[in-house]
Formats: sequence, C-alpha cells, structure tokens
Amino acid sequence: MTNLPARGLSRKLPALAAAAALCCLAAQPARAADETDAPKGASVTVLKAAKACFPSIVEVSGIVRPREEKMVRPERQGLKVTEILADAGDTVTAGQTLARLILPEGGTVVVQAPVAGLISQSSAAIGAIASGGGDALFTIITGSAFDLIGMVPTRDLGKLKVNQTARIKVVGAPEVDGKVSLVAPTVQPSVQLGQVTLQVTSTQRLLVNSSGRAMIKTSQSCGVAVPLTAVLYETAGTVVQVVRRDRVETKRVEVGLMYGGQVEIRDGVAEGDMVVARAGSLLREGDPVRPVTASAEGK
Repeated sequence: MTNLPARGLSRKLPALAAAAALCCLAAQPARAADETDAPKGASVTVLKAAKACFPSIVEVSGIVRPREEKMVRPERQGLKVTEILADAGDTVTAGQTLARLILPEGGTVVVQAPVAGLISQSSAAIGAIASGGGDALFTIITGSAFDLIGMVPTRDLGKLKVNQTARIKVVGAPEVDGKVSLVAPTVQPSVQLGQVTLQVTSTQRLLVNSSGRAMIKTSQSCGVAVPLTAVLYETAGTVVQVVRRDRVETKRVEVGLMYGGQVEIRDGVAEGDMVVARAGSLLREGDPVRPVTASAEGK
C-alpha cells in the first residue's frame, strides 16, 4: 500500500513535462518579437546632405594709407625755421601759413598749405634747417580717400583682378566696402608675396598706418555641403559617415571650399544622403545605429 502514491506520481510526470514544454514553446514567439522590436545600436544625429554655394575668398592684410598726400617744403635752400604755426593732426585750409623761416642773408619766408586737408606728419622744429630737397616740413592728406596696401601669397595673386569687390575691417573702425585697384605684376622673391592695393570706398576717415584686413570674393563653387564636424581626416584619407538601413557606411570623399562652418563635398556623398552630423572614431563600418534627424533632435 505504501508504493501506490509513487506509482501514481510516476504516471503523471510525462503529462507535466509535456505541459511545461508547450508553455515554453508558447512563450518563445513573444520573446522573439520583443527582441526584433528592441532598438539596436547607439543613437546618432544625422542630417540630409544638401546643395550649397561656397565663395572662394582671398584674404589680404595690410596698412591703411591716404590716397592723396601733398608734401610741403620751402622752395629755397638753407632756411632756418623760426616759427611753427601748425602741427600734425591740424586741419588746414589752402593758403594757410604753416611756418616762418629766415634766409641766411636775412629776411623772412613763409610756408603755406598748397591745399586744404589734414596734416598727418610734421618734421618742423625751431632752429632746424629746411630746404627744397630735404624732408618735407609738413605732409597734408587731401580729401578723405584711403587705400589698404597689402601683401598676398603668390598662389593667390593670380586670382585677383582690378575692380573685384571686398569687405575691409580696419582696427578701430567699423567694416567698410572696398575694391581692388592695383595688383602687382611681380612678387618679392625672398618671401614670395605680391602687393595689392584696395580702394576704401567709404568716406569714413581712417587712421593712417592702422592695420586692416580685406576679404575678397574671387569666385564661387556650388555642390553638396555637410558640416565641418561631419568630416574625418584620417591617415588613409578624408571620410564622411552616412547611415543606410540603420547601419553606418564610411565614404571616402573629396572636399573643396569651406565657408560658414560647412565644407563642400565634390565627390563621395550625394545630395539627400543621411550624414552623421558629428562623425567619430567610435562609429565603425557596419555598426547598427538609431538615426535621429537633426531637426527632430532639436525639438
């Protein structure tokens, strides 16, 4: 009588095992579905490569000089300065007396301003000897026209032409318009730089000899644009990472002009490609990712 419960339990074990197996089989499709729906890979920001135009800019650094200056000297030799009536920084009128001098044999000579303008320099000193062939006693800036005299590398000199427009920023003054007025036909052999003169078209008075910088647009190129952050410069070449079917693809590219945080892609990426906005070494070819468009991420 004591063995009957064991025999009854042994008869029920196969049925229990079969029921457990059926439960496991029923649960497997649900788990598979969960695994399929679960997101894979890291979340990356992507944006669509679009067309854009890039200006080719030549930068010129130089010094501001007045366009017209008049040097004032006495007509005779060996005169001694006895009185100075104007100094650098003074605005003078045509015919105004600037200094008085005496002749070696006696008598007084006056030096007058031949034109109206601003005295930019004066070498006049009481007791100094002045002559028609020596240093100018006064230098007068006529009008309010200024030039930027700058130097550019030989590789850029051929891109510049007379009348090309420019934006000029002079230290201590707001940005002004300008244009190329002269391009040197030769370069300095020791430094391989050529001189360029730009007319400042603004009437604003600038400080003589102050430094300035001009940006000259010489041409433009239109093509596919991506952010600078999307480009990786590797030892094997320049690449951009794109996402296709939620996987990373690495594209070797040829870059062109750069402007405003964007870079021109001349080959390797097409308009409409989904580009990884901030490429990095952590993403590799074939990695699964969850792309998030830049516009959606910003919301």
